[in-house]
Amino acid sequence: MTALNTTVSHLIAPTQFVEAEGIRFAYRQFGDMTGTPLVFLQHFRGGMDHWDPTVTTGLARHRQVILFDNAGVAASSGETPDTIEAMGDHAAAFIRGLGMKSADVLGFSIGGCVAQALTLRHSTLVRRLVLVGTAPRAGEYQDRHPNVSAVAGHPVPTIEDILFLFFEPSPTSQKAGRAFWQRRHQRVVDVDPPSSLQTAVGQRAALTEWAQPRGERFSELKEITQPTLVVNGNHDIMMPTINSYLLAQHIPSAEMVMFPDSGHGSLFQYPDLFVENVSRFLGAEPAFT
Repeated sequence: MTALNTTVSHLIAPTQFVEAEGIRFAYRQFGDMTGTPLVFLQHFRGGMDHWDPTVTTGLARHRQVILFDNAGVAASSGETPDTIEAMGDHAAAFIRGLGMKSADVLGFSIGGCVAQALTLRHSTLVRRLVLVGTAPRAGEYQDRHPNVSAVAGHPVPTIEDILFLFFEPSPTSQKAGRAFWQRRHQRVVDVDPPSSLQTAVGQRAALTEWAQPRGERFSELKEITQPTLVVNGNHDIMMPTINSYLLAQHIPSAEMVMFPDSGHGSLFQYPDLFVENVSRFLGAEPAFT
């Protein structure tokens, strides 16, 4: 049995760079370096330091974890494109740039949209797929909170913004959100720079286009044949939870985990349970043939 590389974790893994298709991608790589690597795709404007170290280091106990900034985001060069498909192509370029033949992919929020596009357009690169707090193309947004766009657009998100967007107003969820905020700021060396205004503009445009149908609604989800784990809180005000049901319904090999009294940031509210579920899923034999 191969042991975890305990000298490297989320908090101290050095930032590295790889050139691929004209982009200089920033990334961090740590954990057990055997087996299929797990590539993380982040939320709106988020960089590598916006992940929860309890989640990333927890998952790295049994696999290689790779965090990266997609094109134009934070420490990576280039411009953030205005379509989800182009972001998926950049993610594919990054994976190939590291010399990987395939990877497991975990996409959160807009990162989950990118993960779907990556899987549809570059199917052989993805072994298993984890979609967290995200939506299919032309999803349902009637239950989205009317203040989400304004709060998510604040130039520098505050703890109050994160508590509103990612967590429920209940005392338990708010307490978990404050604990997450502290964990998220534990890294103090080699910190990722904030994403630019151009990234925000590009990602907003991409999400607007992603909300529009293209052909028969949800039909492309049937083309995702990889085993897929869909995760969300029971009341997501950013990517309404109904979208997770839609993903689980239409992806043939999908299963779903829903956490109680939680919202968009359910993986940060229940980090240990999230790690347990994802580790089981990634290590499981295919449930569908």
